[in-house]
Amino acid sequence: MRIVEVSPRDGLQNEKTPIPTDQKARLILNLVQSGLVEVEVGSFVAPQWVPQLADIRELWECIHQQPFSSNLLYSALVPNEKGHARAIELGVSRIALFTAASDAFTLKNINMTIEQSLLGFESIIQTHRQKFSNSFVRGYVSTIFECPYAGRITPRAVRTVIDKLLEMGVDEVSLGDTTGIGCPVETRALINELQGIPKEKVAWHFHDTRGTAIANVSAALDAGFSVFDASAGGLGGCPYAKGAGGNLATEDLIYFLERSGVPTGVDLDLLSRATLEILQTLGKLPTAKAQLASLASSE
Repeated sequence: MRIVEVSPRDGLQNEKTPIPTDQKARLILNLVQSGLVEVEVGSFVAPQWVPQLADIRELWECIHQQPFSSNLLYSALVPNEKGHARAIELGVSRIALFTAASDAFTLKNINMTIEQSLLGFESIIQTHRQKFSNSFVRGYVSTIFECPYAGRITPRAVRTVIDKLLEMGVDEVSLGDTTGIGCPVETRALINELQGIPKEKVAWHFHDTRGTAIANVSAALDAGFSVFDASAGGLGGCPYAKGAGGNLATEDLIYFLERSGVPTGVDLDLLSRATLEILQTLGKLPTAKAQLASLASSE
């Protein structure tokens, strides 16, 4: 079982309240101390587009001063070749690239069509492989069920993008229900379309806008998938999808997996306290169900 923690990037990118770099570093420290191993730290997006993530260089350097950082799998989102050049300068060997199954969404998000985004990826992947012997490249595919601008997305459209990414040589694809609209029947329909793709190359990235994230995890887990993205405290949303709620809370995912007999190696009590400082800065109260239960039981 692999859990990819995305709260420092996907969880914070849409927050208007500035979070100090040292506070982000403490969040990441708290997350890894709870037992999480894979953390998406931030993004090399242009600062004017996502000011919250403008301190990626300072944050990256800060967390790598931690004595145990070599045992962890830190990654960052790379939106284009310019961002990739910045990532290379910092020695970021694990990167994520972003596209979607909807042209309307990619145009709103990165000002490119799907094909244009994929054309840019090929050279990034080649350069990255040349620079890092331990490179790892993930490809995000958003709007796997529905696009806020173009409506429903067919499983075949999602499969087409996945195939192109895998042909380019990405190590895995992360399939995102960007608006948190999907139900298990849609997850199973997409799974049927994924025949022939090794399950270890597919991660699931569910949002919990309508409370269906865990149900979708259950459907994917039953089908044999074992890689899931989540955000501690349920932090996050999507700035390009009006009304999109937070990500699947890592606490809820951990509780569900452990209760289902799937070991995760994560201490739920430590994890439940990991986001408290950030939530206080944002002026928010905890809302993740398993987090609330864990906090209440420790009082």
